[in-house]
Amino acid sequence: MKFEEYRIADGIKTSISKLGFKKPTDIQYKAIPPILKGEDVLAIAQTGTGKTAAFAIPILHILQERKIKGRPDGVKCLVMAPTHELALQIDSVFKTLGKHTRISSFCIHGGVDQQPQIDQLNKGVDVLIATPGRMFDLVSQGALLLKRVEILVLDEADHMLDLGFIKDINDLMRHLPKKRQTLFFSATINDKIKNLAYSLVTSAIRIQISPEDPVARNIEHAVAFVEMDDKRFFLEYLINDHPDKKILVFVRTKVRAERVKSALERVSIVADTIHSDKLQEERERTMRSFRKGELKILIATDVSARGIDIPNVEYVVNYDLPETSEHYVHRVGRTGRASQKGQAVSFCSTEEKELLEEIENNLGKPIQRIVISKNDYQNTLSFTEDKSEDWKKLLIEDEEGEKIRKKKKKRSKRK
Repeated sequence: MKFEEYRIADGIKTSISKLGFKKPTDIQYKAIPPILKGEDVLAIAQTGTGKTAAFAIPILHILQERKIKGRPDGVKCLVMAPTHELALQIDSVFKTLGKHTRISSFCIHGGVDQQPQIDQLNKGVDVLIATPGRMFDLVSQGALLLKRVEILVLDEADHMLDLGFIKDINDLMRHLPKKRQTLFFSATINDKIKNLAYSLVTSAIRIQISPEDPVARNIEHAVAFVEMDDKRFFLEYLINDHPDKKILVFVRTKVRAERVKSALERVSIVADTIHSDKLQEERERTMRSFRKGELKILIATDVSARGIDIPNVEYVVNYDLPETSEHYVHRVGRTGRASQKGQAVSFCSTEEKELLEEIENNLGKPIQRIVISKNDYQNTLSFTEDKSEDWKKLLIEDEEGEKIRKKKKKRSKRK
């Protein structure tokens, strides 16, 4: 079935056509019809399969139809997202697909001044995309009313649970009408996710795409055994071997992100970081640069980069192995988006082998090994341009940099 055959507003079809999309992805094919019928939906699908459009397309049509008939003002659809970056991305999808409709969308998140957000809400918004913290701030101040919400969307629900937002989600229900349509989207499913989902939805249509293999077929992923202190040299080699590729590097902590960036700078490789200690305007500027391809190497933590749809990421590097298989799936899913091919490489040190075993057990099969001979391993270490061995100095620089970043963040919050 092609998009032109769907019973959706012509303006939405025009936007879809301009994007060059002709046929829906699996999740779109299965989710759009029940959403259009007003059903509650619990959808489990791999990252990179077009989940955002799967709910944005039918929501835009539903709201457009109701707007033509006339109805009271106020937020009609609330989309909850776990991170600033994902919320902004969802808003971008709504704006792009809704360009030729009368539906307005707006994104609110923390880290920026509230007043412009309040001013925009007062002007009227149909679709509100929000992170939990800022949303509750505005609700508690009386600046945001949710009593007219007709559709609730929880996107990346598993990540919201990881970040401890379950209480916020339950508190949210007190501010919403009981009669509403609820759409619940997640890339992974477990007992916590099920319990939360079934407490929010009514007789939901359950959709699960490719549950047998959580990693998309068009992603080649492999692991190399590299000791912790040697990872920076292998990352340097990989980047230099693919100079024109867009590469997303995952690390476990904010401090590690800055250390890896410093290590790359010492060998004249331009990179930047994204994590929760960075100011919001810095994060947005970095993401714009990476999306446009002006920045080729981005180093990220899980919290900051989860769910972000970044075009043309050719390589994902797990510099540090993640602590769960769910995080592994989301990380490697940043490449190979939609129909594109992608490569993902993980560096596994001796102390991370238990993590690798756990990830493989949960995936249900081993990850392909990259065999590195002793000679190649030593050559990689020998050919690096990084001749610095003054680790005490580097650690002091990291600590000082961390203090500066925290001071910047405090000053931003005071504003």
